[in-house]
Amino acid sequence: MGDQLARAEDFEKKAEKKLSGWGLFGSKFEDAADLFDKSANSFKLAKSWDKAGSSYIKLANCHLKLESKHEAAQAYVDAAHSYKKTNINEAVSCLNSAVNLFCEIGRLSMAARYLKEIAELYESEQNIEQAVVYYEKAADFYENEEVSTSANQCKQKVAQFAAQLEQYQKAIEIYEDIARQSLNNNLLKYGVKGHLLNAGICQLCKGDVIAITNALERYQELDPTFSGTREYKLLADIAAAIDEEDVGNFTSVIKEFDSMSPLDSWKTTLLLRVKDKLKAKELEEDDLT
Repeated sequence: MGDQLARAEDFEKKAEKKLSGWGLFGSKFEDAADLFDKSANSFKLAKSWDKAGSSYIKLANCHLKLESKHEAAQAYVDAAHSYKKTNINEAVSCLNSAVNLFCEIGRLSMAARYLKEIAELYESEQNIEQAVVYYEKAADFYENEEVSTSANQCKQKVAQFAAQLEQYQKAIEIYEDIARQSLNNNLLKYGVKGHLLNAGICQLCKGDVIAITNALERYQELDPTFSGTREYKLLADIAAAIDEEDVGNFTSVIKEFDSMSPLDSWKTTLLLRVKDKLKAKELEEDDLT
């Protein structure tokens, strides 16, 4: 460890000396780049992540001087991967620099990949608002490159978080759009009922029984097989329980579905919100009688 650290510092000093000394413009930056690369690798082996990140940024600057934008972008990515072990903000900053360079040289699928990585970093930090911003950007880039599977993965993340933030209409529109797209793809058809279930749960969270009933009719028109699924039955039975203000029935309908197809934590959280509203309504009416 100590040896690697000493080597890293030595490479860094030599690189700085190259930059400050005389020499042909091009070769000076090429030589310094080679030394910063070695320095960064040695810092990584020494698990000195901040210093590795810093060396990669210096490497990126050398590549920029040489007008090697692709190599500079890759160095920023390497810097970000070092920083993400210790400093998320620095990692995001480096990935943003990489994205800008990939955009300049027309490598939009690479830009999309790293926008998604920024979103994942924010998600890991529970910064949901920023995660949504970057998942949306990544989805746009993937769509422009016609990488629809990756675009839909990012959109589903946006919908998931929008619902958590009680932006139900936004989530509904995304899930319905993905369902529509998936119907035309033989590989994705099987997932349609899941997208419509998610959209339906978001409709339930809005608490408008008429809107839920209308949505179920629309989903049937969209996919005639949907009305024969357990997902459709769940939504229709919950809508009926809400209409009848029957908390007991609401609970047993969900328990029955969950015993066959376990509900994930996202669905459970949203359905608990619906149940709490229903309970509050029931108590309100009890108080009035």
